[in-house]
Amino acid sequence: MTYPLLNSIDSPADLRRLGTSDLVQLAHELREFLIETVSTTGGHLSAGLGTVELTIALHHIYNTPDDRLVWDIGHQAYPHKILTGRRDQMNSLRRQNGLSGFLSRAESEYDAFGAGHSSTSISAALGMAMASAASGSERRTVAIIGDGAMTAGMAYEALNNAGAQDCDLLVVLNDNEMSISPNQGAMHNYLARILSSRFYTGMREGSKSILNRLPGARDFLGRWEEHMKGMVMPGTLFEELGFNYIGPIDGHDLPTLLTTLSNLRGIKGPQFLHVVTQKGKGYHPAEKDPCNYHGVSPFDRETGQQQSVASSKTYTQVFGDWICDMAAADEHLTGITPAMCEGSGLSAFAEKYPQRYYDVGIAEQHALTFAGGLACEGYKPVVAIYSTFLQRAYDQLIHDIALQDLDVTLAIDRAGLVGADGATHAGVFDLAFLRCVPNMVILAPADENECRRMLTTAYRHTGPAAVRYPRGTGPGVQPGDDLEALPLGKAEVRRQGSGVAILAFGSRVSAALEAAEALDATMINMRFIKPLDEEAILAAVSSHDQIVTVEEHVIAGGAGSAVNEVLAAHGYRCRVLNLGIPDRFIGHGSHAGQLAECGLDADGIRQAITAVLAGEVSPGPRTQAN
Repeated sequence: MTYPLLNSIDSPADLRRLGTSDLVQLAHELREFLIETVSTTGGHLSAGLGTVELTIALHHIYNTPDDRLVWDIGHQAYPHKILTGRRDQMNSLRRQNGLSGFLSRAESEYDAFGAGHSSTSISAALGMAMASAASGSERRTVAIIGDGAMTAGMAYEALNNAGAQDCDLLVVLNDNEMSISPNQGAMHNYLARILSSRFYTGMREGSKSILNRLPGARDFLGRWEEHMKGMVMPGTLFEELGFNYIGPIDGHDLPTLLTTLSNLRGIKGPQFLHVVTQKGKGYHPAEKDPCNYHGVSPFDRETGQQQSVASSKTYTQVFGDWICDMAAADEHLTGITPAMCEGSGLSAFAEKYPQRYYDVGIAEQHALTFAGGLACEGYKPVVAIYSTFLQRAYDQLIHDIALQDLDVTLAIDRAGLVGADGATHAGVFDLAFLRCVPNMVILAPADENECRRMLTTAYRHTGPAAVRYPRGTGPGVQPGDDLEALPLGKAEVRRQGSGVAILAFGSRVSAALEAAEALDATMINMRFIKPLDEEAILAAVSSHDQIVTVEEHVIAGGAGSAVNEVLAAHGYRCRVLNLGIPDRFIGHGSHAGQLAECGLDADGIRQAITAVLAGEVSPGPRTQAN
């Protein structure tokens, strides 16, 4: 397909010169280009297809980049990337040195705020709007947030704060779960045009000033207005928070969007626009199954068939099988997820045990404290959560679970580097912030079978316990169907050698074993980060000249640091080489490429050890990339 209008858009200034009919044609071309691009690169599709018209309207009405558009997460912002000078780079999406799949201030001046996690847009936009007000600027600020992101408490904290501020802020709620019938849509679009018009807002404000002088009249009018608006639109909550609520309107009706946004840009104070869109709009497979096409691998554009993934079970699938089996064995088990049912492998559990499954929405803090409450009443909650999202619930982990030594199991998915999702989603900090917390038990499996056994070990431990496992598949050691636990805090010697002892944690065990074979080194699968097998560590240091720790985690505060602390506590002064992720954020690309960049593949581990043994570098906390 050719894209004559889209190819003429090198910046939003170009589309501002187009009339409405051309903008409608541009929306068609933009949607087709997005489908073509993502079918080749993979990435997030459904949400972006739903925001094509909204993106065009925002950039047409607002003077970006001077006016700030703050997109939430980034899933919905692919059309924004295409219209802001990155069209010809879209074939590099999520690849090493290519475009990020999320928003990035380093990537474009049009990305007003970097975002990979949900529900940050309103807070960031409010900060920008307050800065504009303080400086006397006429700059406008818009936050675009999805309805799913509105389940997070942070969004409501920001709304509560924003409604009380004297600043020009527009919050656009992109609601892609509701459908509007034609009659309702026409009425809501009409109401939106009326309620956002200068005539209405002028009359409203003028009436307030007059009615202030008439006892009781203003209260009566306020109640009447609230009653009438409450009958035809769900805006009472946002009005109570201090916003002027407009909508809902059809987010694919470009003329209505243009009129409404143009009106709103001229209104002072906090404004809230409710826009209804359809996930996957314009691509039948994505319309039919928007969840499956939320994040996709490359696919056939004609059939929608996605490229097949690995045939062996992923760690996520191992967890999904385990929780169903353990639930059958223990009626007290409950499963909890913060809006990541499919991603965390809970779909089968949710279907089999609906009364024991809880999706709390994008509310990680609530998820952990909720689990603590269940544990207080004798239930055995398992919280399935990505490592990067667990960061958002750290206070709850400490204050509401660990401090009270509650029996909660954390199944931590996506631990380590995560490939194309990049730095925003990398789970490389969890060991550092978990192992310093009293009462915690922390495990990291070397393979899929060990993952299942570690989940059982953590679940049967009385108290808080965490199992961290990586994205995708492991070495291919498939588990059985038993529920056998491991001895608590005991490591496993995988290979006996001489000279060098490699202490490997979790996902790096296989690579470390390959390096050990090449070097005739000892290789120990440590299994536990807390409690550490001190006996195995001390035995290794007493019989080897060089100790090496390897982990897919930042070096600072990680598992290698824990080993160093054990050696120091026992008075050992020995050669220790800590290999892990360096003190910088690792960009998006393939997972294998990221590991090689950090020197954490088998060859990188071998080279780092060889260099130390040859005296080319001094031992100490380092990676091959340093």
